[in-house]
Amino acid sequence: MRDYEVSQRHRVISWLKKNVSEDRLQHILGVEQTCISLARCHQVDEQQAAQAGLMHDLAKFFSPRKLLKLATEAKIPVDEICFSNPHLLHAEVGAVIAQREFEVKDLQVLNAIGNHTLGTPQMSRLSCVVYIADALEPGRGDNPELAAMRNVAKENLYKCVQQTSDYSLKYLVSKQKVIHPRTVLTRNWAWAKARESPPSP
Repeated sequence: MRDYEVSQRHRVISWLKKNVSEDRLQHILGVEQTCISLARCHQVDEQQAAQAGLMHDLAKFFSPRKLLKLATEAKIPVDEICFSNPHLLHAEVGAVIAQREFEVKDLQVLNAIGNHTLGTPQMSRLSCVVYIADALEPGRGDNPELAAMRNVAKENLYKCVQQTSDYSLKYLVSKQKVIHPRTVLTRNWAWAKARESPPSP
């Protein structure tokens, strides 16, 4: 790892310690490491994956008012669901914070941060890695379904994006929570991609 990257990682972690809970920081570090592992499996740049994983939840603890304000200022589209549930904006607002606080200019990294919650059709392999890692890092627990998904994650990126979306959708339905259409669109896109994509070597 280059000196700049080590320095930036320390800066990000110091910032996170002031802006998220200790439990959330441990989740973030778990996502970072899971991103690196998945990047190795799927020929994704490890440094980009680590950077996006470390910064994916920068805005997680921002207030609803702050999320809406920053989204409006950054011209992020805010639909009716996000307006009523501003926490859904933390991913895209997090990408804004990555730019402003840490001078991140890499659009692939910024998009991976912005897509980690709802996903989006046609997202890059890097975005897929972060989307999956957020759900499957070790701190998320261990049950037969998660164990099976972790195995699939190493072999078929798009199949695991579909399964991760399914897992999220089942949770949201069970808790009677609102479902954003992007999660469904992401699931259907990944389902189609998985059918045409062979497993990684």
